Amino acid sequence: MNTDFPKISPLDPLHVATIEKFGGKITALEPIGARVLGIDLTFTEPPPPDVVGALEHEMANRGFIVFKNKQQLAVDDFLRASCYWGGRKLHSTHGVHPATPGGNQHIFRLSNDRRSGIPGVGPQWHNDGSFNAATFSHSGYHIIRPAEKGGGTYFAHQGAAYDVLPEETQQFWCRLSSVNSSSGAVHPLVHLHPVTGRKCIWLHLGMTGAVIEKLAGKDGFRLLNAEELKQLCREYNDILNAGLQNGYAIGYEYEQNDCLFVDNLAVAHRAAPQAHLTAEEQGLRILHRSTVRGVQDLAPDFGLPQFLDIHRPGPFGEGVWQFGGVGFRWDDGIPMQN
Repeated sequence: MNTDFPKISPLDPLHVATIEKFGGKITALEPIGARVLGIDLTFTEPPPPDVVGALEHEMANRGFIVFKNKQQLAVDDFLRASCYWGGRKLHSTHGVHPATPGGNQHIFRLSNDRRSGIPGVGPQWHNDGSFNAATFSHSGYHIIRPAEKGGGTYFAHQGAAYDVLPEETQQFWCRLSSVNSSSGAVHPLVHLHPVTGRKCIWLHLGMTGAVIEKLAGKDGFRLLNAEELKQLCREYNDILNAGLQNGYAIGYEYEQNDCLFVDNLAVAHRAAPQAHLTAEEQGLRILHRSTVRGVQDLAPDFGLPQFLDIHRPGPFGEGVWQFGGVGFRWDDGIPMQN
């Protein structure tokens, strides 16, 4: 692994000035992310377009921004603020837990107590909405009750992760496309971020049914076999985990009333292991998540279609081609749940 240059962009002074002119303040978290103070998300009207644009660009550059609120947001305020970004409209595909306020279909309520929310979600690195052609542009996280003994979310910068891959691995991964195990959606393993233009890696470790390789130097495709796909998933997992020591990932611990928005094409995330401890072990934890409509399809390269029929036999010969559930189980000893 090349650890010489994991590059995380510093805050842009012009964006900082725009936000400050509006009365807000943005400061970098280390090593990724940014903190925002002084912008009230309870206003009916959004901030001016130049302020929203500055915040959205910093989200793309640094992966996520977190608004530090003095009081808990109402559900409607959180959902309204979620629509400042990306596709500007909610795209909700999840189940609704009985404890969700008002049964709101746009709130995915997570908890470490099944009476209060859905437990055990997202233990492996992933990006939200991989079953869609246009994956979610952004996700929102509103902490309703942080656990007393920790249990936040890990975020890893996928542009910086690509940078530190060996050149040979970069070239190989640029020829790969994943197939979602539920819908058959096909996405490139390496894509250009629509805002930053950076090459970013992208793979859902809990919902991949196949990976297709474009053959090097000639026409045609093949499926990775089980051992190759296990190796790919482990290398992907390792490169994102390495960011926690090498300056391109963070374990973010939520504080009361935090409202965090994620650029879903710039950072992968997974729940910290402590987040799945029981309420008796760590105290009750409740988190509301929102998801925002994608702006454009995350389209595969090499003329591959956006969708393949994952229910039928694979079209590229022998190899892993697995439908349903959590997809290909690349490590029998780890928890996998979407």
